[in-house]
Amino acid sequence: STIVTSQVPVDRWYEIIGNPTIADAILDRLVHNAYRIELGGESMRKQRAVAMPQTAQA
Repeated sequence: STIVTSQVPVDRWYEIIGNPTIADAILDRLVHNAYRIELGGESMRKQRAVAMPQTAQA
């Protein structure tokens, strides 16, 4: 089993990889028979930042 995580949506991988042929090959192998879970909502880091006030740094 392999788990791949990314903050970049799959439809933007082509522009990041830069070469459509390589992007097709990568996506074909990763997405074929894969379970995709896309999370939404506010970032946990942002939620924690609000809950924990920052201390002043000198």
